Amino acid sequence: MSLILEGGEPFFMPGNQIGCLLIHGLTGTPKEMRWLGEHLADQGYTVLCPRLFGNATHRNDLTRARWRDWWACVEDGYNLIRSACSHIVLIGLSLGGVLSFAMGSSLSVVGVVAMSTLYRIPDPRIARLRPIIPLISSVWRFLSIPGPSDWHDHEVEMLNLNYGVHSLRALAELHDLLIEMCNRLAHLDVPVLLIHAKGDGAAPPEHTTWIYERLGSLEKEILWIENSGHNLPRDAARKTVFAAVGDFVQRVTRANT
Repeated sequence: MSLILEGGEPFFMPGNQIGCLLIHGLTGTPKEMRWLGEHLADQGYTVLCPRLFGNATHRNDLTRARWRDWWACVEDGYNLIRSACSHIVLIGLSLGGVLSFAMGSSLSVVGVVAMSTLYRIPDPRIARLRPIIPLISSVWRFLSIPGPSDWHDHEVEMLNLNYGVHSLRALAELHDLLIEMCNRLAHLDVPVLLIHAKGDGAAPPEHTTWIYERLGSLEKEILWIENSGHNLPRDAARKTVFAAVGDFVQRVTRANT
């Protein structure tokens, strides 16, 4: 019996010496990156998307997850794809974008793509309660996702695979990881592409502007997306996102070959 939810498995698509390491979001699964991965694989690139610890199994598993577990999952993926590729690009969504920024300065990569990325957790309760969250999360484990859906493609939304709730403890770990990311932004010196939907209901668009201003990279750009919500690789404007990511990978890897 598999513990991983059907459709939530990690995936690997072999290709050339250019590697694209895809990193999914919190409470999500590798499935949300699969269409983007297939697009990049069609261009000849090697693609790997690991599963982050605590995701795509059961929501209770996220209460055991620590941000260093997510970091280690990305390191595992990096070491696997590095054995097959000479150039690697980190491509992350939401939590995956945070990890890409946090790890981009310590891994040997030629570029970073971050989609729908937070600068800090919008809910101020998480920061205020952080010291006691390990205690209270034993009885208050989950938070409902507030507000209406920000999806534009509702048919795809119905097929989306995630837990549908936030883990309080996981949000505390994300809070700590965001601090780590912010401390490292100035040290990231590879080309960066930030992609953010103007209608993102989970990560306020101004967060991408704040990240952009603090990046040490000299080559950086923001692509603003219309007709999409937070889940950029799956929502209605996905083809625009795919094309932008593919062009970026081609540009930064050509400059390094």
